Amino acid sequence: MFLRKLDRKDKIFIGTIVLVHVVFFLLALHFTRIYMGDSFEYIYEALNIKRYLFFYSGNPAMPIVPEYMTQRQPLYPLFLLGVYLFSINNWIVIALQNIFSIANIFYARKVFTSVGYQKKYDWLLLLLIIAYPAQFINANTIAPDILLQTFTLLYFGNFISLLQKGQVKYAVWMSVALICGLFVKPVLYPFVLVHIFILLAIGIYQKVKLQRLLVVAVLPLCAVLVYNYSNYTRTGKFHFTSNQAFNAVYYFYPYISATQGADSANRFLQNERKDIAAIPDYRDRYDYANERGTALLKQNFFPYMAYHLKHSARIFVEPGKAEMDLFTGKLTYGRLYHKEQTGFYATIKKGGSQGFTNYVSNNPSLFFVALVFMFNIIRVFGFICFFTDRTVPWVIRLFIFILVGYFALAAGPIANTRYFLPVSLIVIGSAVVGFSRTKVRGRSSEETPQTSKV
Repeated sequence: MFLRKLDRKDKIFIGTIVLVHVVFFLLALHFTRIYMGDSFEYIYEALNIKRYLFFYSGNPAMPIVPEYMTQRQPLYPLFLLGVYLFSINNWIVIALQNIFSIANIFYARKVFTSVGYQKKYDWLLLLLIIAYPAQFINANTIAPDILLQTFTLLYFGNFISLLQKGQVKYAVWMSVALICGLFVKPVLYPFVLVHIFILLAIGIYQKVKLQRLLVVAVLPLCAVLVYNYSNYTRTGKFHFTSNQAFNAVYYFYPYISATQGADSANRFLQNERKDIAAIPDYRDRYDYANERGTALLKQNFFPYMAYHLKHSARIFVEPGKAEMDLFTGKLTYGRLYHKEQTGFYATIKKGGSQGFTNYVSNNPSLFFVALVFMFNIIRVFGFICFFTDRTVPWVIRLFIFILVGYFALAAGPIANTRYFLPVSLIVIGSAVVGFSRTKVRGRSSEETPQTSKV
């Protein structure tokens, strides 16, 4: 039934996307690098739920650590559990994630058709998607990012439907998508306040009864508060995730590394973690880490914010070399987090032209990284064209700016392709629309003088 509704262009598009996913799945089978640094915590939690009905991302054979009770949100472990109930086989998980990735791409294309996308530009959309290997690498990694991308796209798609049709049911689905997303990864939970503002603004814009929209808008906030209370009963601290306290300090690690060197950054992080670990009560540890992060921000506000915003912007062009090398086995997490920096900029800074030569010889993936970087630059240009296109309603452009900007700001100095993945297809779709509309405007401007002569 689904295939009958597809035209020839749809079938070619889906066939190409499926083929690329099959190739990357075969590469994953060859390299077998399907785990990242956090993978085993999600696996632990899924197995702990299965065996003990215990939402805990640590090793149950070790002493219970309160941080692991709330470090990983429950939806991705429950997704893993859906497979583990039948077979503890992570290749089945990977296969399902590839299916989700294919569905995400096709759904994003469908949503953008209502924003000005035309199927004759499928070649450009496919090119920009294939030129961003993070989509396929994350589909073949035990990580929650593809699932988060799914719910982010559903949030975006239902926003477009709400704007164009004005039916409250789409606001309900936006809230449901947001709730699911924030229970996949905590990056979205502060967005619940932005969500309330968005729905109320749309209510005013569409002249919908605000009382109904307000009830729908606060659903994600209610979900956060209920979950916070659940965490309070388990840990003694009313909070959403232990990662918040961890990141309050950790965000300064790359900043200190960039400004004072890797050794200073490592000493800083070791000392901070030592001080936090010395506090016996979890609630006190959590509060101390948050207060320490706030104090560091106040002490370094302007230089740190400049650094943070610079790396928030970098996420738009970040090619993901580390992720590529980890996927192919050319890099290990031990080397990635080694105390001596071996990245491109650090190598050039240390060794000059000789450092550049050594870096190229030691990094055979550099050609592909440069290619991805080039297409990322092209994508950014198209994204800018999209925001200058007045034929696209300003409300849609503003919404995309807020959503994409939120993820970029949340990533900051720890920006990598995983943090950009939830909105990458939205940016790519916007870029293609931007290019296509620029072409149309260019043709119109060329035809205008000819018309005047007739």
